[in-house]
Amino acid sequence: MLDMIGVGPFITLPLLLGAMGGPQAMLGWIFGALLALCDGLVWAELGAAMPEAGGTYRFLRMIYPGKLGRFLSFLFVFQLMFSAPLSVASGCIGLSQYAAYIVPSLAGHTLRGGFWVIGPGTGIAIAAVVLAMILLYRNLASLRIVSYVLWCTVIGTIGWILVTALIYGHLSLAFDLPPGAFHLQTSFFTGLASAMLIATYDFWGYYNITFLGAEVRDPAKTIPRAILISIVFVAALYLALNVAVLAVVPWRPLLVMKDLTSRQALISYFVQTAYAPSFGPAAGALLGKLAAVLVMITAFASVFSLLLGYSRIPFAAARDGNFFRRFGQLHRTLAFPRVSLLYLGGAAILFCFLSLAQVIAALVVLRIVVQFLMQHIGVMVLRRTQPGMRRPFRLWLYPLPPLAALAGFTYILFGRPNFQRELVWAAGVVALGAAAYFVRDRLARTAR
Repeated sequence: MLDMIGVGPFITLPLLLGAMGGPQAMLGWIFGALLALCDGLVWAELGAAMPEAGGTYRFLRMIYPGKLGRFLSFLFVFQLMFSAPLSVASGCIGLSQYAAYIVPSLAGHTLRGGFWVIGPGTGIAIAAVVLAMILLYRNLASLRIVSYVLWCTVIGTIGWILVTALIYGHLSLAFDLPPGAFHLQTSFFTGLASAMLIATYDFWGYYNITFLGAEVRDPAKTIPRAILISIVFVAALYLALNVAVLAVVPWRPLLVMKDLTSRQALISYFVQTAYAPSFGPAAGALLGKLAAVLVMITAFASVFSLLLGYSRIPFAAARDGNFFRRFGQLHRTLAFPRVSLLYLGGAAILFCFLSLAQVIAALVVLRIVVQFLMQHIGVMVLRRTQPGMRRPFRLWLYPLPPLAALAGFTYILFGRPNFQRELVWAAGVVALGAAAYFVRDRLARTAR
């Protein structure tokens, strides 16, 4: 749940509303939850059957034997060197937006040029990455209490939002639909694809336990339960959270709001709007800043959890002899993947100079192209090629979930306006990864 509930649902609601022009955009959450459930069933079967460090890396090696599996698993790890830091950076950028609500001067003096954004908020995002790396510079067992504290903060923040909406909200505002909200025309379907991309970003993270498979107790039961229970609970929380915000903050003014800081730090604006009429503007502003602090902790919890899980994947591939050897190094005394953690953190620092919208789109498209499509096809290939394989958990209603997930992710890839931009970027990463694999393979054969 920490991997899933990062800063996403606290900053993406304006983007979601803008995608479809009203509260009907919550369809993106609903279809996104169904897509996550179909995808989660695939992860649950593979993770329970192959509970080793590396997750998808191990799955691809097992599903596609020989040179093809070796190439695809290398390609997955290579794209992870981009997508994992993008994911971490998105949480840190969102954290910095809420920091600007507390200290408005952080929003000033920001330079924007092309893809790059440089300003005081960038420094806050970078500092969050550095702090997470410092906390993770220890063994896994000692992180348990840190994870519990962060998880309680996450749930407490969402609970406060829901209680506030019950007291001060009006449900009719949340379902104040514009005329023609459900007219099935081209703009409806392109908007839905954009909304589902944002929802997909917000839901992702349920599968990260598979990257820690070798360190999970009773993985045959724990991995499927962790994935599926997290999806169901987080889906319910997300829907309730969005209805709660829209029940207090009318969506029409939100879409045209000129105060960018309040729009980006939507939960703080929500709290201030709810409490100011009863307790006065000063108290409302103070509570809004308290909400910003809690959301920043929530965002940091996600960054912490993501770095923890992703750092194990290049390590597993390097130990398997299918990635650059240096990533297989463990810390001498604390036994965690030191080089992998340092690289991912360093790359995340660079991506903190991008805008949040660019980070989200690039992350989702790259991950779908180079990981999810191969894995959904792969689970069906594995059923055919290794029918007798031990499967402690078998995904329900096979083969409908992987087929539905393939259809849903393909729709997200091609159903959005201007989808070509991210696809070109993903193709570039694939080409670079393929070149790195074949050069490395040739050098290794020459050395032998």
